[in-house]
Amino acid sequence: MRTVMTLMLVALLAVCSTSMAAKTAGEDSGPDADETPFSSYTATSPSVSGNTWSLTVVMDQAAKDNNTTFEITTQICLNSGVCDPPVVQQVTVEDLTHTTSLTPPEDHSYVNWRVKAMYEDDTTEFFPQGAWYTVWSSCYQDDGVYYGVDADGKSCATEEDEGFLPGFTLVPVVAAIGLAMAATRRD
Repeated sequence: MRTVMTLMLVALLAVCSTSMAAKTAGEDSGPDADETPFSSYTATSPSVSGNTWSLTVVMDQAAKDNNTTFEITTQICLNSGVCDPPVVQQVTVEDLTHTTSLTPPEDHSYVNWRVKAMYEDDTTEFFPQGAWYTVWSSCYQDDGVYYGVDADGKSCATEEDEGFLPGFTLVPVVAAIGLAMAATRRD
């Protein structure tokens, strides 16, 4: 039993290290349409924590004519280095177009995605094979430094990071409303 668990752990680590080795921090990776049964794809890039991320994959007509179906799986990885388990997404299909979306959590580093093509003869094929396509977030950490349009080098900029200014502007507004109510009551 212990040997089986050790072998499973080694296999899992090999798969994880293989998919991680193919990534270049901050550089999205996507399919070459000439090597897939889909003619094009679009994905929200960069992905932004708390905002809807969308993916659209357009199936080749020949694949549809052969009764091929697609399953889209995503995986979200965090700046802490932990990745959520892969999730098979609900997909909206309109003719050749397959669309899905998700909302990445705070402090995510990137969204992985892949397509499983299921053929009429009950065989399947993954795109990419043994790895993931990747869309990086607007703030990702690489070797202790934060990069992306929402990064300041030391962390991810959030609305909370804007200091006391938003709250400070609220005080005069509340005071003005209070004064207006008091002046109205006097009349």
